[in-house]
Amino acid sequence: MEQKIIYFEKSGKDNTIDVLEAAKKRALELDIKKVIIATTHGYTAIEASKVFKNTDIEIIAVGLSYSCSYEGWDMKDEERKQLEDAGIKTFIGQHSLSRGVAEAFENSISTAEIVASTLYLFSQGMKVAVEVSIMATESGFVNKNEEVIAVAGSSEGCDTAIVLTPSYAWKVKELKIHEIICKPREP
Repeated sequence: MEQKIIYFEKSGKDNTIDVLEAAKKRALELDIKKVIIATTHGYTAIEASKVFKNTDIEIIAVGLSYSCSYEGWDMKDEERKQLEDAGIKTFIGQHSLSRGVAEAFENSISTAEIVASTLYLFSQGMKVAVEVSIMATESGFVNKNEEVIAVAGSSEGCDTAIVLTPSYAWKVKELKIHEIICKPREP
């Protein structure tokens, strides 16, 4: 099988619509019914709802735990309501590949941190795409045996999309990345 991968010259928000269009195209080709969107304040998920309009593809937004509020990374109630009013299922939770536990034990390195760092070598969006797929599976929005597309990025918007079969965090070795749809060339 031969499949095209889109490489963006730079990471970031400017790639958002191109990523979502490429994810939609691949979801339709593969008959994938769920797309998981990493979103902090809702921008990427709202843009996804516009791109995926008039399809039977479900958008699932995954945001950061309220414990990230000190960084300004928590979704406000009005932002979450906007997503839910747009028909987007929304889950807010702790990073599944979190460093938080390791930091609590004086920065000892955890297996989760090693996995996260390895994925980060591909791009920040690759790490986040895997992470939000695990979070969506843990929350029950996604079945661990169903292929989905996960979309994520670095900071705002998105720049990475992958096709994968997710897993629960405690079964992370069962997670399978099948395809890279797009990613930034500069991690």
